[in-house]
Amino acid sequence: MSAPMPMEILIPASNEAALIGACLDALAASDAVPGPLRVTVIANGCHDDTAGVARRRRPGFERRDLRLRVIERAEGSKIAALNAGEADLPGDAIRVYLDADVTVSPPLLAQLHAALGTPAPLYASGRPRITGQGRVARAYARLWARLPFMAQGVPGCGLFAVSPAGRARWGAFPDLISDDGFVRLCFAPEERIALAASYDWPVAEGFGSLLRVRRRQDAGMAEIARLHPEMLAREGKPALGATGAARLALRDPWGFAVYGAVALGVRLAPAPDDWSRGR
Repeated sequence: MSAPMPMEILIPASNEAALIGACLDALAASDAVPGPLRVTVIANGCHDDTAGVARRRRPGFERRDLRLRVIERAEGSKIAALNAGEADLPGDAIRVYLDADVTVSPPLLAQLHAALGTPAPLYASGRPRITGQGRVARAYARLWARLPFMAQGVPGCGLFAVSPAGRARWGAFPDLISDDGFVRLCFAPEERIALAASYDWPVAEGFGSLLRVRRRQDAGMAEIARLHPEMLAREGKPALGATGAARLALRDPWGFAVYGAVALGVRLAPAPDDWSRGR
């Protein structure tokens, strides 16, 4: 009988000292997975104590027989951080990629391991619980979670994972704004697995911040459409339609108004051509 697949978790983190601790604590408290598990934090371009906060979590990992390593890079680039973190990873490992502001529920890692510990090329994610602080952020998060793409698809926002054969679908991470969109579109809809376990993923706070994040998201997908148009055939995004939009507006008028205002703001002032690729 073959040994269980190892699991490698990569967390690119730039100035996330306030959030990386909770992210790591949740990983350390997760249900056990069958094989070896290692977490790599890639602190990139940090001007705070992100790396130190992460290193101070090592005893909690060691008590669970888990491994935690921290890589520090002066360059503030999420893509470069991902490639640096993967430089020496074993090819037979399940890969999990998550943002430093994500907190996983206890069963999620075990469910990812069960779904992806296979020779098939697969992509998986948990059920995102989109959170927000403040009336505007909560309204935006509430409406966003009800969109068909979020409610029926496997968006992988803030957290996605691939099987070893799935990771072979691409080489190094390309220099794109939307790393998560690129990876998702490496897989057909039938190769994406939605798991029952959840994770918390916060939205930006305040209308201006939501606008900036939405501009980045739209610019990222536009960049993929321009540079890799063949990938769009694998989108499989459920359509909202006029009827669906009307239902959302009736169910949550305030959320619909906030979400619509952000979407309109992006159309009126799209992201500049030199949009930053830093997180």
